[in-house]
Amino acid sequence: MNKIANHHFAYDQILLSAVLLLVIIGIVSIYSASYAIGYLDYQDSYYFLKRQVIYTFIGLIGMGFFAVMDYRILAPLSPFIMIFSVILLILTIEPHTAMEINGAKRWVDLPLLPPFQPSEFSKLAIIIYIAAWLSSRSGKDIGSFASVTTFVITVGTVSFLIMLGPDLGTTLLITAVAGAMFFVAGARLLHVIALATSSIISLGLLIIVNGYGFSRVVSYLSAESDPGGAGYQTLQLLIALGSGGLTGLGLGSSRQKFFYLPASHSDGILAVIGEELGFIGVTLVIILFLTILLQGLKIANKSSDQFGSLLASGISLMIIFQVLLNIGGISRTIPLTGIPLPMLSTGGTSLIVTLSAIGILFSINKQIMPKEKERKKINITRIELNNTILARKSK
Repeated sequence: MNKIANHHFAYDQILLSAVLLLVIIGIVSIYSASYAIGYLDYQDSYYFLKRQVIYTFIGLIGMGFFAVMDYRILAPLSPFIMIFSVILLILTIEPHTAMEINGAKRWVDLPLLPPFQPSEFSKLAIIIYIAAWLSSRSGKDIGSFASVTTFVITVGTVSFLIMLGPDLGTTLLITAVAGAMFFVAGARLLHVIALATSSIISLGLLIIVNGYGFSRVVSYLSAESDPGGAGYQTLQLLIALGSGGLTGLGLGSSRQKFFYLPASHSDGILAVIGEELGFIGVTLVIILFLTILLQGLKIANKSSDQFGSLLASGISLMIIFQVLLNIGGISRTIPLTGIPLPMLSTGGTSLIVTLSAIGILFSINKQIMPKEKERKKINITRIELNNTILARKSK
């Protein structure tokens, strides 16, 4: 039995170690990338570092809280969590509560609370809601017209409110994760493809009508034609990422962070890591994220109930899809979406929500452990019983 306990301890430790390493890398990288802009804008080189440390502390408390909580209570609470999320998103377009930064209204400024991003909370809220809804329809045809319509309305409402921000990156993330969860739950691939196609067409129309995101597409396709304008950020990201080579210029030695690279401490943090720590540093970060994905999917696969399995799958995919969107934009594989890198970019709401979501993974895994131990115990008892019977027969 001690071997079983040690096995599960090690299993938890792998996920926890990857998370804590990313958090530490994030704190160090944010200080390196932000001390110049912190001193220029706030006369405090430690401005962003201090904020990140505070949010990390709150996020770790959230992770611990959800880890010890029974995740199954989230299922009956999911409609209320979803309604609360929608209300918060509506507040981003309400003039008295909305807070605009760089032309985007993605933040809410309420009395007695620091400004926060409701779209970050909505990512986890919709995962919890969809996991509960799909698990409640276990054994039913989730590909029916009624089920597909309900799914589209739910995801579409949240996506529409987020897009009003405007926030293309989070909209893409939510639709991708929701579609993947729908497929994992047993939906036919044809339905998922149809939903994905309609989502892409809708997003394309919004970009054309509102003009939002058009400059990002232009900079992706022809950044070199306007290096001082639409293509500036794209090119500076590539310069930073490519300057590090194999081993990097050294921690703290980035040149692009000195007011060449926009959002060096937020969306562009991986480019600074690449410049300072090189290909080796970027590879380490990617390996840590892949570790979280694999451990999360293992938890999803071992979960004894469909709600836990879908919830673990959704959380794991939320993190890795966000990583892919961020890295894709920085490497010019896809247009820039403005989405942060989980646990590495600045952003208190994103960090707290991500760490809390990982706490839910620990909670799901905690419920698996006793069941596996009991199965092992039963198997051991059967083996001992068979050995006893064989010994008696031999006499």
